[in-house]
Amino acid sequence: MLAPACGAALAAAGTAPAHSVPQPTPQRLSWEAKDSATDARFRGLAAVSRSTAWVAGTKGTVLLTRDGGRGWRDISPPGAGALEFRDVAAFDARHAVVLAIGEGEASRILRTDDGGATWTETFRNADPKAFYDCVTFFDRRNGIALGDPVDGRFRVLATGDGGRSWRVLPSGGMPEALPGEAAFAASGQCVVSSGPRDAWIATGGGAASRVLHSADRGRTWTATRAPLPADDPARGVFALAFRDRDHGLAVGGDYRAGQPSERAAAVSADGGATWSTAVRPPAAYRSGVAWLPHSRTTALAVGPTGSEVTTDGGRTWNGFGTGSYDTVDCAPGGGCWAAGEKGRIARLAVRSGR
Repeated sequence: MLAPACGAALAAAGTAPAHSVPQPTPQRLSWEAKDSATDARFRGLAAVSRSTAWVAGTKGTVLLTRDGGRGWRDISPPGAGALEFRDVAAFDARHAVVLAIGEGEASRILRTDDGGATWTETFRNADPKAFYDCVTFFDRRNGIALGDPVDGRFRVLATGDGGRSWRVLPSGGMPEALPGEAAFAASGQCVVSSGPRDAWIATGGGAASRVLHSADRGRTWTATRAPLPADDPARGVFALAFRDRDHGLAVGGDYRAGQPSERAAAVSADGGATWSTAVRPPAAYRSGVAWLPHSRTTALAVGPTGSEVTTDGGRTWNGFGTGSYDTVDCAPGGGCWAAGEKGRIARLAVRSGR
């Protein structure tokens, strides 16, 4: 029988006796599809719990479920049909922030405090050279949003009031960007955080794929090379996930269909200061990655050609599905979700029994 798997159960499976909790082997895992009643492409995803999740995508679409995906409420901001939402950060079932990408004024941030009944625009980009990609929060008040390089350095916005207002941080603490380097707005995971102060940026498009790390909420950054495909606008690190301030995963590759991505994943145990290529990486380009909550070893990766699971901290990855998904997220208390093209939304399920 297939039962929806909470993250805590899968996490426990990594260390508990085999007879107590189903093991998170590829044969036991599957994505349980949910009907979104839309054809929007969802690259923004926020898993609040096993029952509650937010998605954000094309045509200004924002959906919310509170019943495990059986029903989705269309809570799209009025008049947002021309916006391209690529990220959503949710604090609970009522409070969330969505980010729209694009050049100039197309890059915007909106916030809701009533589950999407009303929205307030809290940031609109006025710099024609800026293009924002993704957003992350350290807690309910403090967060940052990442923009592509302006005048040779990545641009970072910061908020200290839960996304109600934003300010551009000084660029003096940001290393110079490589020629052609940018972030990929592919899954809402090009900037991620762990704990109260640490954040990481995933980059590509330049001569090297890089990961930038900040230990002071985005004021200063250090950069290191990651061993993922590079030296092409379509290659790089597309998504990051850190389970604490030391242990991180990076996934990416070459997003063009049919192009090889032999080194599509890497792992770090020192806060992103160094990275090692996965011994057995995902089969192809992957755009999203997430640790299962409370697990030291288990994580999921997704992309347009399938999904993988690792149970050894990212050293080896094993496929468990061929469906197309752009992003994946696991709620702190349990429940993993994926979303992607043509309205695809799914919740992770684990097969019980032998």
